[in-house]
Amino acid sequence: MAGVGLVAEAVVDLGAVVHNARLLAGLAGPRARTMAVVKANAFGHGVLPVARAVLGNGVSWLGVTSITEGLELREAGIDAPVLAWLYGHDDDFATAIRNDIDLSVSTAEHLEAIAAAGAARVHLKVDTGLTRNGVQWEEWPALVKAAALARNVTVRGIWSHLASADDPGNPSVGQQIERFEEALDIARKAGIEPELRHLANSAGIVDHPATHYDLVRAGLALYGVEPVPGVTAGLRRAMTLRARAVNVKRVPPGTGVSYLHQYVTGTAATMVLVPVGYADGVPRLLSNRGEVSVHGERRPIAGRVAMDQFVVDAGDLPVALGDEVTLFGDGSAGEPTVEEWAAWAQTNPHEILTGIGARVPRTYWGATA
Repeated sequence: MAGVGLVAEAVVDLGAVVHNARLLAGLAGPRARTMAVVKANAFGHGVLPVARAVLGNGVSWLGVTSITEGLELREAGIDAPVLAWLYGHDDDFATAIRNDIDLSVSTAEHLEAIAAAGAARVHLKVDTGLTRNGVQWEEWPALVKAAALARNVTVRGIWSHLASADDPGNPSVGQQIERFEEALDIARKAGIEPELRHLANSAGIVDHPATHYDLVRAGLALYGVEPVPGVTAGLRRAMTLRARAVNVKRVPPGTGVSYLHQYVTGTAATMVLVPVGYADGVPRLLSNRGEVSVHGERRPIAGRVAMDQFVVDAGDLPVALGDEVTLFGDGSAGEPTVEEWAAWAQTNPHEILTGIGARVPRTYWGATA
């Protein structure tokens, strides 16, 4: 770790992100374009460095949740196509339109408000079975008719989102494809032939070629986590979270560690203080459960994770102040991976990656940030 006073950092390998982007674009095939989903600060990796790295490397579109996220890209000078998809029906659509941001439509109220804000390009989202966002199936025919008649609206895309593509063999994928095809046929009969039809998320890209259509949306897989259990696509994990030891103490057997002494040493051991905690994205559920790597050896988190720090039982390892502790990485040196952290925390890798807080600086290598 470099930098005076730097006690923790999330190191992002942009070369790995580029590798993943190219691999996923190759899986999507020559007909489908690839969108990099860079919402939530690019899953915690840094939206601008990631966006700049992947554009032209298999990726031609960027996907964000909010209009605010889209404006951040535009203010940074990124002019690639951007789709935003989650906002209130009374958001600032005029600003989005002026900044050339495509807008998703999931209700009739959204369509009406967007049409009133200016000449907009929209992607109509139909709920094909996730029962989350998207136009309710019964309302789809009316919405496409309204979109076809709207003066200021160009329907650039029709899309939906898969519910269970990461569950091999789940029949809902085929059912959603059938429903999506039916939705496209309804739109066609209303006079809408979109430039872009898109259904595939990361798991769809890797394991369901029938979902690829004209555009695929690469989210978690872009950052190197294999999205389908049991299917290895060859992705490379992009983030390593590491810190420096800021306190080291040798303690005798029977020593209680951290709040409520829920960890008690069985033998004499070296306790290492790591200066990140749940305010920085280290889940409290890793208390007495998770592991880190110290001097290339896995060691347990001892006691409760606190807001700003946690303790590692380093056993008899010769740890000194300033020594590096790897919380998770790509696993190549035996360190824990983000998937293991997610399992210990009873969550998914998405939550671990997006939860790495703003107090942890991001540093980059492997490509131009």
